[in-house]
Amino acid sequence: MRIVVSDCLRGIACRYDGGAKPSGAVLSLCAKVEALGVCPEREAGLPVPRPPAEQRDGGVWSADGTNLTSAFAAGAQTCLDKARDCGAPLAVLKEKSPSCGPTCVYDGSYTGRLVKGAGVFARLLQEEGICVVNEDVVKACKPSVEHPVAIILGTGLGHLASLVRPVRRIGYHDIEGFPAEARPMEGHSFEATIGSVDDVPVIVYPGRIHLYQGYSAAEVSALVRHAHRLGACDIVFACATGAIEGNAHTGLGIISDQINLTGRNPLAEWDEIRDVDSPFVDMTDAYSPYLRTLARGVADDAGIAVEEGVYAGVLGPCLETQAEAAMMRQMGVSYVGMSLACETIMARALGMNVLGLTLATNMAGDGATHDKVAEVAAEHADDFERLVRGVLRLL
Repeated sequence: MRIVVSDCLRGIACRYDGGAKPSGAVLSLCAKVEALGVCPEREAGLPVPRPPAEQRDGGVWSADGTNLTSAFAAGAQTCLDKARDCGAPLAVLKEKSPSCGPTCVYDGSYTGRLVKGAGVFARLLQEEGICVVNEDVVKACKPSVEHPVAIILGTGLGHLASLVRPVRRIGYHDIEGFPAEARPMEGHSFEATIGSVDDVPVIVYPGRIHLYQGYSAAEVSALVRHAHRLGACDIVFACATGAIEGNAHTGLGIISDQINLTGRNPLAEWDEIRDVDSPFVDMTDAYSPYLRTLARGVADDAGIAVEEGVYAGVLGPCLETQAEAAMMRQMGVSYVGMSLACETIMARALGMNVLGLTLATNMAGDGATHDKVAEVAAEHADDFERLVRGVLRLL
């Protein structure tokens, strides 16, 4: 996988003050991929060190009053051309920079105040469709023993649990909020494993319960809350779905967004919602663009066929009618299933980084059987395993 990285994050002294801002998490990522280091300001021929520059009045000006708008634009364009040439889908840029800041920049007063906005180079990358994140996103997604990656697996996908080098096992019925009377469906197991996969700390939950079984939205999201209590910051949801004709095919998919058609919301049933400052959870980018881009990069490098699209969560247990599938096609839905929606809402409420993976086992509206789901899951087991392990290694 190829990525673009601000040189200062790689420890190269190119900042206005003559220094660098190396990030351990970014350096770790760079060691696992092909990293193209860039510095738009250096490409513009600006000296190191130099007077600080900030965006104001639609341009870029240095603290000594020099108009650097054209220089910054030229340097950004040169770096964009390099990014195009290398085909990088991801850029990790230094926040606050008038060139590279992905989400906030200095406000032009040279007082250290920040405003929402993007640097000149960051804007060009975003317009190009390249995923742009700052160093904090990479750091926040980096797992450790204190912050393992949680993985919740659905029908036909539980075999991934066998890859874990176990340290501890926890029965689901020992998990707070998980219903005591619940019993696993075929293809699910109710024992979580804490350990590691390829030396990456994980917690794997090889099964789940569903709303259509009569459980509440709070109960079906109990595993998410448990993973959060154990320190997980990243959570991978995997499920079997039906593909919507015209928007997706059967096979592996990456979930880009969701539509909750279940009529349920776990936050409305969660007692602890009374203790938070606001119950209104921002679901923008509910599925982490950074994690999605890593997954896409892993798939491309490994030659794994994968699509990407919107997931619709429905109550179930009946499958979709042809009319319902046609309606979802018009809504822009690619995948439809009976899990994930409430789990993702809870994960976002807890501030977790979400990656959604699906195996579309049939075309929605054409019917499916449990045996068929298991058969298709077995056909894609190797690719699914390689995809998940590849993402874990990059983290």
